[in-house]
Amino acid sequence: MKIKRVITIKDIAKEANVSPTTVSNVIHGNYQHVSMETVKKIQRIIEEKGYIPNMLARSLVKRNSKIVGVINCLIPTERGSFIQDPFHTTFLGGVEKELSRRGYFIMLRTVNKKNELITLLRTWNLEGVIITGIFEDEFYSALKTSEIPVVLIDSYVDDESFIKVGLEDFKGGYLATKYLIDKGHKNIIFVSPKIKPKGVLEERLKGYKKALEEHNIPFRKENVYEHGTRIEECISLGRELSKRRDITAIFATADIMAAGIMSGLIEIGVRIPDDISIVGFDDLEISLLTTPRLTTVHQDVEMKGMIAARMLIDYIEGIPLENKKVILPVKIVERESVRYLKKR
Repeated sequence: MKIKRVITIKDIAKEANVSPTTVSNVIHGNYQHVSMETVKKIQRIIEEKGYIPNMLARSLVKRNSKIVGVINCLIPTERGSFIQDPFHTTFLGGVEKELSRRGYFIMLRTVNKKNELITLLRTWNLEGVIITGIFEDEFYSALKTSEIPVVLIDSYVDDESFIKVGLEDFKGGYLATKYLIDKGHKNIIFVSPKIKPKGVLEERLKGYKKALEEHNIPFRKENVYEHGTRIEECISLGRELSKRRDITAIFATADIMAAGIMSGLIEIGVRIPDDISIVGFDDLEISLLTTPRLTTVHQDVEMKGMIAARMLIDYIEGIPLENKKVILPVKIVERESVRYLKKR
C-alpha cells in the first residue's frame, strides 16, 4: 500500500514561490507584511493540497480539541490588545472560569479583516467561538458560511442561527440620562466610541434620546461625542469638554471613558461633581477607584462571559438550550459623581 505523503509548509512555500515564514504568517492570520494576492494564492494551495498544521493532527484524529476561540472584531490590532480594556478583561475572566470548569481551553485572537477570520476558522480545530463586535458586515457574512457553533456578544444582528448574549442597552442609556435629568440636569453630553448601525451604542443613544424627549429637552447633535477609548484619548477629551461652559453633566457609555474624562477635567481644575456631573456604564472596578467614586449603569460583565461559555459548551455537547438568546438586566449604581442641581 502506498502511503500518502504529508504536505508541509515548505512544500506550500515552494509551490507559491515564497518563504516558509510567509506561509506560516498566512496560516496564522498575520497579513501585515503579505499582499492580498499572495494570501489568496497560499490559501488556494492549502485548500487544494488539504494541508493540516501538525499541531492539530492529534486533535483532528480524536475529533475533539476542547478549544474554544474568543475572537475580537471590535478593537483593531493597531490600537493595542483588546484585553487592555477592563471590560474585556472581566468578560474573559468569566469565559475562562466556565471553560475551565467544563474541561475546555481558551484561544484569544483579534482579527481585522474577513480573510483573517476565515483562515482562523479553517486552520484551527475549534469546538466553537465566542465573538465580540459583530455587525451586519463582512465578518457576519464569513460566519454565515461556517458550520462551527457561534455565540455573538452584544450584537443586534437579527439571525436566529446564532446564540446571542446581550444587554438591556436601550434601558441603560435611558436610565443614565433620566437619572441625570431627575437630578436637575438638562444639557447632558453623550460620549461613546464610534456608533455603528444596529449596535449596542446606537441602542444606548436611543435610550438617551428617549429620556430627553420624555422631559421635553431638545436633542442637540453637538452634544454627541464619538471618541476613542484609550485612556490618553479620554483624558484629552476631558480637557476639551472643560471648555464647554454650557454643560452640567456627561453620560459616558463606558466606565473607562468616564474615568479618563474625569482625569482630564480635574487636570484643568474642573470640580466633580460641583462643576460637572458624570455617569458611566458597566460598573467595573475602576468605578470604585475614581475620585469621586463613579455613579454608573451596572451590568454583570463576568456573568455575561460565564453564560456565553456555558451556552456554547451545552450546544457543543448536545445539551438542549431553553433559549438561544439571553438579555442581561441593568440598573443604576449611585455613588458620588453626580450633583443634585436645585431648581431655580
